[in-house]
Amino acid sequence: METHIRNYQNSRIHLIGIGGSSMSGLAQMLVQESYQVSGSDSVDSHSLQRLKEMGVDVKAGHHPAMVAGAGLVVYSAAISSEAPERLAAECLRIPQMERAVLLGQLMEGYNHRICISGTHGKTTTGAMVGYTLMKMNHDPTIHIGGRLDSIGGSTRLGGKEYFIAEACEFNRSFLRMAPTLALLLNVEADHLDTYGDMEHVEQAFSDFLNLLPEDGVVVVNAEDERAMKVAQSQSCKVVSFGKDKGDWTYKITELAGDGAPTFLVYHHGQKKGVVKLKVAGEFNILHALATIATVNILKLNVQEACQAISSFTAPHRRFEHTGDVQGMKMYHDYGHNPAEMASAIEVALLQKRRLIAVMQPHTYSRVISLFDDYLTCTQKADITLVTDIYAAREKDPGTINSQMLVDGMRRHGVKAILTPGFDDVEDWLLTNGREGDLVLTMGCGNINLLNEQMQRNANAKLMEDQ
Repeated sequence: METHIRNYQNSRIHLIGIGGSSMSGLAQMLVQESYQVSGSDSVDSHSLQRLKEMGVDVKAGHHPAMVAGAGLVVYSAAISSEAPERLAAECLRIPQMERAVLLGQLMEGYNHRICISGTHGKTTTGAMVGYTLMKMNHDPTIHIGGRLDSIGGSTRLGGKEYFIAEACEFNRSFLRMAPTLALLLNVEADHLDTYGDMEHVEQAFSDFLNLLPEDGVVVVNAEDERAMKVAQSQSCKVVSFGKDKGDWTYKITELAGDGAPTFLVYHHGQKKGVVKLKVAGEFNILHALATIATVNILKLNVQEACQAISSFTAPHRRFEHTGDVQGMKMYHDYGHNPAEMASAIEVALLQKRRLIAVMQPHTYSRVISLFDDYLTCTQKADITLVTDIYAAREKDPGTINSQMLVDGMRRHGVKAILTPGFDDVEDWLLTNGREGDLVLTMGCGNINLLNEQMQRNANAKLMEDQ
């Protein structure tokens, strides 16, 4: 019989990798449901600090001794079976559960389980769906991979009507969910270390949609050929959205100075509402259409949804303005594959400033499998700074490095410069940056800490000069 979280209400749950965006949210949810929680993560982070403030016993580094006495150990897909904590749990015969299994179990009993899938855009869309339902005076439970100020973090424990969650394809984690309504935003090349080729990527998304019940619905991006192919291979109802094709379409009527659009919403050619977004980028219009289609499927008021979406602000680390340093506008975006980085650059370009992109490549396997795409994804930036590859869960294979990326970028006409560490990036920017530049750091590793470092140092210098 499968281990179930409900059987451990009176036991301590230890989470390995608790600082991750999903794991920290699950820890928060467990605490709110009165579970005793502890955890460890390889490095210290803001997530660990926030959990400490909640009274959770968390530590940075490997701490296998913390496993002793736990009733259940939960680990993320990125945690190897050879991790000291997992080995300790095995030795002590403590049951272990993968993160996605826990998430799937926590969403049991909810009437509408809305799972957002796709190669990218999941966090923003999940945040938008949750925010919209809240603004419409509903009480959703939300679990996303980023911090949203309006819910006070990445997780919100609400009523039993709606559970909104990201459905992550890494390691086929989303196959542990039980959606009643699935959003499919896009199907692109990523996590090829898991899948090998695009045929297997498409099959995984198809297997995910197969989890829908007979009366389930998939909301799909009509502009993405692979996503449409996967959705239309299912027997469930398909609702599509897109710019020029789909059940739900839009027409931009105005662009603000920062690129935030106002647009008309159409359903089968009939106008249904107006949205004035606070976030820039046409991809965010698609996120809004997916949200509106979802609201309509739930038999809620579309015009109210349009009004709610108009006050939505993006989660942290999604094209987030972090401050100004030496007259440079500092932004950060979580984008970590070439498609996401190219999209973030498109948004930055709307401000019509000289653009300096700072790329932190994420994992050796991703850089190897998407190498050619990395070489051109920042072509529209004026300058690209490239840091060392962020290893995350991987070991350096010795066959790939950032200098190889820089050399390849230069062959494609990109003005690329190797700046291995954060101090190197900061020195280059302070020496070569100009007032009015837009500096965009990109990656899902720890590159956001560069923005914090530069802001902290700039503030300290300002205090010295006063």
